[in-house]
Amino acid sequence: MNVRGLFPEEKSRFMPSGPGFGLIVRTLKQRNFRIYVSGNAVSLIGNWVQRTAVGWLTWELTQSGFWLGVVACADLLPVVVVGPFGGVLADRLDCRRLIMMAQSAALCQAVLLFALAAFGVLTVELLVLLVLVNGVIIGIYQPARLAFIFSLLPREDLSTGIAINSVVFNLARFIGPAVAGLLILSLGVAGAFAANALSFLFFLVALAVLRIAEKPAKSSSVERASLLSQLGDGLRYTLRHPGIAPLLLLLLAASFGLRPFVELLPGFAARVFAGGVDTLALLSSSIGIGAVVSGILMARRGGGGLTRLVLVAALLLAVSVLAFAATETLWFATISVVCAGMCMVASGVGMQTLMQMSVDGAMRGRVLSLYGIVFAAGPAAGALVMGGLSESLGLRLPLLAGAVLMLMVWVWTWRRRATISAALEPDSPMLS
Repeated sequence: MNVRGLFPEEKSRFMPSGPGFGLIVRTLKQRNFRIYVSGNAVSLIGNWVQRTAVGWLTWELTQSGFWLGVVACADLLPVVVVGPFGGVLADRLDCRRLIMMAQSAALCQAVLLFALAAFGVLTVELLVLLVLVNGVIIGIYQPARLAFIFSLLPREDLSTGIAINSVVFNLARFIGPAVAGLLILSLGVAGAFAANALSFLFFLVALAVLRIAEKPAKSSSVERASLLSQLGDGLRYTLRHPGIAPLLLLLLAASFGLRPFVELLPGFAARVFAGGVDTLALLSSSIGIGAVVSGILMARRGGGGLTRLVLVAALLLAVSVLAFAATETLWFATISVVCAGMCMVASGVGMQTLMQMSVDGAMRGRVLSLYGIVFAAGPAAGALVMGGLSESLGLRLPLLAGAVLMLMVWVWTWRRRATISAALEPDSPMLS
């Protein structure tokens, strides 16, 4: 297997004036995408500010790990349940309108959260209810948010745009909690909730000023089709697609078997590496560094040869997690998680780009909703299973077993690489 070409090696790609950076500059020069990314960045930071504040307030109200789990479940479960229907709505309706309606509803939720916290009447039960409402809102508009990128960029810039979004998302994961900490210290949790509400306003303004044609109205026969019927059509289309179905299976194996190492980091930091918060911070930030670096490289890379990139990155991710789970040396573990962060973003950006470019436009929302569900639910389910098994088997064995499971699925996928590549990249040379 040839791993060259994972990232192009031409000298000009590594020079600021070369075509690599030129791809990023060209993509960001496009007005609609630039405005959208700016608004989305502020919204994502606000989202992480609220998540951090919700977790802190939950602990203050209950001093209970159980309630932290309940809040986390309320945040995730609606996405899994509602997400497929959100995909149908993304295919039926204009994506920008759907996002704006959902953002308006989320703004109301954030304002209510702020008001209840400011007046000191917010109980943990109300908090769980409002988190559940926010989870439903996210489940409804997340597929539209993913599909909307296709409307903002020409096909040749799609991979770069998705990579830039990935960089923005990963930066928000670190900036948001830091901002939340400052706001909680200075203004309390109510101030953090208010900041999130303002971030929704910023994103709504950004969406309103975009210059983009609305999606044409669907035919009456499509409008009459039930949500369940269209949901079934999308599921059948996805499972029968010779390229998308194997990619989703590979993503499921990686999400369930490998990605939970992030949730297990506190245990590894304390039990395996005999460290404290500083060790956890080192490992967590190392993942983020790898993710951001990979996102920038992917943005500079452009499209072409993405099937090979996804498969190689998925294999390297499994190897990196195996190395992390097997070592007791902190410096080696740190290198391993940097590699894992890079490979997670490379494979994720590559998969999403391939799906966006090869999917039938009428099915885009539904297919991306399944992608979003696997991406969100897989790590949660894997962390739950591995966390339970760790009570009797320790932290390492469940993660090693997950890596082995991923390698088995990867071998199955690799053997079908020619068929997958032909379905996803018909104009690219077959993988050897």
